[in-house]
Order: sequence, then structure tokens, then C-alpha cells
Amino acid sequence: MKHTRTTLAVVSGAAALALVLTGCSAGGSASTNGPVTLKVWTGFTGGDRPGYATIVQDFEKAHPKIKVDMTVQPWDTIQQKLPSAWLTGQGPDVAAVSSDPNAVAQYVKTNSVLPITMTGSGDSKINTAQFAPGTVDEFTYDGKLYGVPANFATLSLYYNKKLFQEAGIANPPTTVQEMAADAKQLTTGGKYGIALADNQTIQMWPVLQWLEGGDIVTGKGCSAVQTSASKQGLETWGDLVAKDGVSPVGLTGAEADSLFSAGKAAMEINGPWAASGYESAGIDLGIVKVPVGVDGKSSTLGSIAPLSISAKTKYPEQAQQFLAYWTSKTAQQKFSLQTGFPPLRTDLTDDAKLQADPTVSVFASQVGDARLYLPHVENATKVDSDAYVPMIGKITRGTSVADATKEAASTIDGLTGCSK
Repeated sequence: MKHTRTTLAVVSGAAALALVLTGCSAGGSASTNGPVTLKVWTGFTGGDRPGYATIVQDFEKAHPKIKVDMTVQPWDTIQQKLPSAWLTGQGPDVAAVSSDPNAVAQYVKTNSVLPITMTGSGDSKINTAQFAPGTVDEFTYDGKLYGVPANFATLSLYYNKKLFQEAGIANPPTTVQEMAADAKQLTTGGKYGIALADNQTIQMWPVLQWLEGGDIVTGKGCSAVQTSASKQGLETWGDLVAKDGVSPVGLTGAEADSLFSAGKAAMEINGPWAASGYESAGIDLGIVKVPVGVDGKSSTLGSIAPLSISAKTKYPEQAQQFLAYWTSKTAQQKFSLQTGFPPLRTDLTDDAKLQADPTVSVFASQVGDARLYLPHVENATKVDSDAYVPMIGKITRGTSVADATKEAASTIDGLTGCSK
């Protein structure tokens, strides 16, 4: 469930070696008179995978002199292979570098990614002016753009209508207080009120903190987990898991998805990639906006995965043409209708076809409420893995919020270099 809540497949050593041998040349061996071949790596192995394949197919039709060889592999495989592959010039021309948007910073530090310059209006340009809020800043360092969003997703509240009816609850929650109360009431008969993953997942616990008025870091990158609002939110939801058992403890993203798919959890906060799988599983599915928080406003997670270009690509112009098409209005409308993702472009907000789609419309309606997780925070990946995830794990297992947040705050400030 990391980024797209994909279930990561196990790649054997032989398969991994085959990927290295077949998918790593920057630009391939295209003849100067023949078509250029762009090597592309992505980690989109889930239900949204066909949408990306459609973008590639349509791009090739529109650009007959450019071929795209897209290798799809698990995110952890990309994260292991890509840094050295790009440093040695043996990597792909273009890659979705990680499920973590902050990963772009690491490639910028090692001069592994190409600054993107073909921006502006027109079919061959990357129209950054139309990107969803925050996405351009997220991939901009020292005034230069090093990535574009491969997608833009928000999280919504999925709920099982049948389980709600059996529990005597007529409607899904509209406030965070109602969601907490419903989670308790729905935890009965061997069923859980909500599936809350806390590791190997796209993060949903920050959403719970935001709804309760808390946060993870301040605008200066310092720890915010010890504020009174943050601790209150962590206590509320930590107690619901640890004491009331509304969710199993220690769920991975894939496990949370499986729990909901099996009809054993009544609610889950998830992205658009999950809808088709839940429907295929026979869930009587409802999707609504994340309930409003204590301030009367809704806050949800905005999820993006960056597409970047190798600094050593032989085809910088063609690679940027590919990104221009990927993020174009035409491609994004088609992608949204195929996958349920909201469009990453603001000029599709009022598109009649997208508004008529029951899944896209819910997720698209929350774009304005979306917040990025640890945007431009120094060592953001380690802040998540070394501080935040362990903190949630301890709280849900009964450690006091005071002790867990104290330890996490120290780790966060050490990683970010914060001096309060």
C-alpha cells in the first residue's frame, strides 16, 4: 500500500537480474536513423497499472519516432537499484523514482536527475501552471524543477454499507467525532470498525492527527508531535486501537486492504486505486469525503509519485516530451476515467465526464483539502521510518503518548537538524 497501496510482489534473484540486464540502458541502442527508445521504470504494480500503460500506448501513437520500454517492478526493487544505476549511467531514461516524493531530493544531491526546462503551454511543453497545488514546489530545488507528478491522489473514506446497516448506522460519518464513535460501534461480532495500517503503507495516521488539530512537523521542519493537539489526537485514536480494538495492531497497508476486502472491517481511509478491487471482492461499497475535523474543515493526504529524468540520458528532449504528454490534459482525463484517480491538472476540475464519474468525483472534490506528508522536510524518509512509524506502533501497543512522542520528537529534530 505504499504510495498506491500496491501489494508488493516478491521478485526472485533471477527475475531481478533479468530486469537489470534488459531494462537498464539509458536510451537503448536505437539507430540514429530509427526510432528513439526511452527506457522507463515505474513501481505501479496495482490496479492502476493499466492506466499508465494506456498513457504509454497513446504517446507512442502520437510520437511514432519515440518508443517507450516501460518496466514495472516493486517500489523496493526500484529504490535498491536506481541510485547506482543512474550514477553509473546504466539506468533508465525516466523513472518514477519512489513512492515517496521526497526521494527526489536525494537524486538532486547526487546530480543524478536532469533539470526540467521544457515547461510552458503547448502540446510539447510541460504545463506546470496547471498542476495540482503544491506539486511543483515539491519537486523544485534551488529554483530548478527536477520532477513532475506521475499522478495525484487524495484519500477518501471507504465504508461497507452492509456492515453499517447491520450495526444500525444509517449514514457514514461526517465528522471525526462521528468516525471515532462509529468505529467503536462497528467493532462487533469479529468485525473491526476500521482498518488502520501503520507500516508499509501510504500514511493515514497523519490524516487522523490533522483532523484532531495536530501535526508531525512545524513549518520550519521541527517536531510538532508533542503539541497538546497532536497528543490529544494520538491519544484518541491510539486508545481506540489499543483499548477498544477498533483495528488490529501492526497492520501493513496490504493487510489493511485485505481486511476490508474480506468484509472484516467496516471502514478504511484509502486512495482511488483501491476502489475496483473492493468492488470486485463483492463489497457493498460506499466512498465519501474524509470527515471534517475539530476545526470544521476536512484534511486529507495528497499523494504523488515523482517522474524524473536521468542526468545521463541520451535523449533529454524526447524524455521531456514524454513527461509533457503524460501530464497533458488529454492523457490525464483518460487516465482519471480509467483508474478513478483525480486529475493532476486543475484545468480538468470542471470536466463534465470526470464530475459524472462516482469515484473520480469524490476524490477530485478533496484536492483542495489535500496536504502533503512531510513536504521538503530534511531526511523525510527517515523521519517516517525511524520516528513516525515506530511512534504509532508503540502508542497502539499501549505505550503512553507522552513517552512515545518525547522519543519521536528527539529523533525527528535530530534528523531534520532542527534547533528550536
